[in-house]
Amino acid sequence: MGGFSRFLLKRSINMVIVLFATLVLTVFLLGSTMDKILVDAIRVNVVEEVNYNRDLRFSTAAERQSYIDERTDLQVRTLGLDEPWYSPKRFTNTVLKVMILDLGKSNYFTSDSGSSNVRDIILERVPNTVLLFTTSTLIITVIGLYLGAFVANRSGSLWDRLNSAFAVFSSSFPTWWVGMLMIFAFAFAYHIFPARSTPLTPPSDPAYALDLLYHMLLPLITLVIVGFWSWAYIVRYFVVGVLSEDYIAAKRAAGIPEKRIVYSHALKNAALPIVTVIALSLAGSFGGAIIVEAVFDWPGMGKLYYDAIGALDIPIIIGLTYVSTVIFVITVFLTDIVYAYFDPRVKVA
Repeated sequence: MGGFSRFLLKRSINMVIVLFATLVLTVFLLGSTMDKILVDAIRVNVVEEVNYNRDLRFSTAAERQSYIDERTDLQVRTLGLDEPWYSPKRFTNTVLKVMILDLGKSNYFTSDSGSSNVRDIILERVPNTVLLFTTSTLIITVIGLYLGAFVANRSGSLWDRLNSAFAVFSSSFPTWWVGMLMIFAFAFAYHIFPARSTPLTPPSDPAYALDLLYHMLLPLITLVIVGFWSWAYIVRYFVVGVLSEDYIAAKRAAGIPEKRIVYSHALKNAALPIVTVIALSLAGSFGGAIIVEAVFDWPGMGKLYYDAIGALDIPIIIGLTYVSTVIFVITVFLTDIVYAYFDPRVKVA
């Protein structure tokens, strides 16, 4: 087995271990709370069944309460909730079910199609989060690459100092705070964008896609404004290191145009660490989407996470934690593969 094959196998094993460990830790932290909420949800459903079933008649309140208790206990035993959450059987079943995306049913939320399955609810939100944060990351990357390479070739100049200052300035303010200012300015003061980023058009309407993109503009602009200065500073750091290499001096001595040296040779040779940072930034942005999406009311995973925490919907919380971890781990895994494939030191390791 070659160096790259061993690297691939090792990373695959690490990915599974990370997913399993994250899931075990999540279930461990939410275990006792999960049982209490599930039992309470079962009792609420039984009470609603009793209230809406006109065929049920009770002579006394005690008889009614006894029926509710019996039905609740029956469903608790049927679901295996009579055993403690930390019992090997229940703990193993919970972890294995979540790992194969058998996430159960939500207690408070439904998908646009009316399904209460956690998997359906989450899969409906994933494309919106991916759309917003992938688009913003791509725009930030393009601007940051050109701006970072530009100031890297002018190290110590006024442009370089301004870029560093704006990078520190933009990174000093939380994205959600900047988002609130953007909503106040462009939604309430000037009425350019809607205050809420959730489209009013139903998903079944053909115009939903355009309406979604229109509502995405304000959070997208906010993410780009906050992010591209610091990203340009990161690119500048990598490119400055490459520009100090001897082969760059040789290309300058050969009369190659400076613009070609910076944007073709230097930026290309700094590509591997830059790609790594891009992938990690994209993967990490999904985890940081909770407050941003909540502020803009963007219908993605972060907003669902925020609402689920407020409602203590444990199946949604566990499902979102697992799906977010899967997205992050897969992104890092693919980045490692690309990095290792183009790095000869890994191939011959």
